[in-house]
Amino acid sequence: MARGRVTREDWTMAALRALARGGVAAVSVDALAGELDITRGSFYWHFKDREALLVAAVEFWEQRATADLIARLESIDDPREKLREGFGVALGAEVIPGLEPALVAHADHPAVAPVLTRVIERRISFLAGLYVETGLTAAVARRQAVVAYAAYLGWADLRRAAAGVVPEVAAEGTRGRAALKHLIDQLTDVR
Repeated sequence: MARGRVTREDWTMAALRALARGGVAAVSVDALAGELDITRGSFYWHFKDREALLVAAVEFWEQRATADLIARLESIDDPREKLREGFGVALGAEVIPGLEPALVAHADHPAVAPVLTRVIERRISFLAGLYVETGLTAAVARRQAVVAYAAYLGWADLRRAAAGVVPEVAAEGTRGRAALKHLIDQLTDVR
């Protein structure tokens, strides 16, 4: 990034990229200032301290990766199509590769834990509601939502840790697209 005015969003995105690369410990004000090609003084225009940056970053992720996606899906009438579209976005190409597994790995961190808990609860609740709309009972829909969410987390973790061993988890290429379609078919073909 060129020197110039750096926004709060620039800092939060840099923090999320660092978190994805190296976990919470990698979110260093000095390292992020270097990445953004600015002095660390800019940081204090936007945040009180590193903890405030971590909270802002994970809340930004919550908004973009959960609330915004759910809002976008609300415009689709058919619940199965909502599921297909949602899974396609969630399981497709990552905006910040490795971010979700990194966040889950730091589920006990005080800045991450409450946001991650809210995200998981909201995502599973949303999925369960869609599965109810497809005709499943509430209990079965909840179980299916948990299974679907576990598949999502596993897919993200495989992509991060073993893409060379399991190339099907890559969003690109014929094998990747076929495997992704197969997974989405499995998650949406419920009766």
